[in-house]
Order: sequence, then C-alpha cells, then structure tokens
Amino acid sequence: MTMRWKAAALLLMVWSMIAMPVFAGWNPHEEERAKQTVRLFQKTDPSLSRFFEDAYGYTVFPDVYKGGILLLGGARGKGMVYEQGNVIGRSSITQINVGPQLGGQSFAEIIFFRTKADLDKFKQGSYELNAQLSAIVVSSGVATNTDYSDGVAVFAMPKSGLMAEASVGGQKFSFQPY
Repeated sequence: MTMRWKAAALLLMVWSMIAMPVFAGWNPHEEERAKQTVRLFQKTDPSLSRFFEDAYGYTVFPDVYKGGILLLGGARGKGMVYEQGNVIGRSSITQINVGPQLGGQSFAEIIFFRTKADLDKFKQGSYELNAQLSAIVVSSGVATNTDYSDGVAVFAMPKSGLMAEASVGGQKFSFQPY
C-alpha cells in the first residue's frame, strides 16, 4: 500500500510541475488573463457586479487545475490580487484532498473580500479557506441571493474536465505583493 501512496504522490508532484509553469517577476499576460476572467464572470452573471462594486478587494484565479487518483488529489493555480480595483500582487492557490477521487478538471475562481481587514488577512500570506466554505458555481442570477460568509464570498466557474470525488480538503493561498 505504501508503494501506491508514493506513486500517487510522485504523480501529483509531476502533474503540478507540468501544469504550473514558473514565471519570475511581473507578467503582463497573467494580468490580462485575470481581466478576461473578470469579464467572463460578469458576462455569465451580471448580478456579480455588486460584488465588484462593493468589495474592498478580490483575487482572480483564471486557471485552477485539479486532479485526483485513488485516495489523493490536489489543485494548483495562480492569480492576481486587486485592492479597490488596482492590481497589488499575485497569489497562488494550493489544495490537497484526501478521499476517493478520480479524474481532472480546470476551473476559474474569484474570491471577494468585503473589508480592508478581510483583504489584510489574505495578504498575510498563509490564508486558508476551510472545507465547510464552498464556492458558488456561477450561472446567470446566482449572485443575487448570495452574500459574504466571514467577510469572504467565493465564486467558481468550471472550464473543462470531469472529476468524481468524495473528498475532504481546504484551499491554502499565498500572496506576493508587487
């Protein structure tokens, strides 16, 4: 059984290295991808405009890649952090899941922070969303009846792939200011 765990861990490490190229410094392509993702979310659900207008800040992850095999899985993505509409840095998302799962998928995610204090917690660099807080899948009108939970609202938009899972895990974020 330990050989399977080692093989699964190795597979996950290789997958994360392939899926997430490393960039040094500022990359205008990343910022443009974040802007395109914001436009896509707003087009899909115009009622999200109240979050973009009222939130003190938000983080946009244009591409989060998630995969799992047997009892181990994970997700990884990079994004841009905005404070009052201006880019202030980059962020990464990491997720490890334990439980039955198989497959892979990609999705986009936006996290809204209601106040400066909520964004400041995120900017400390070791922010976590627990497994009890789940992302709202974006579709037309869904944001109308959605509100913040502990100063945070999370929206996700599936992009591609298929994954079956019954796993437990949380998301951990890093922050790198410009």
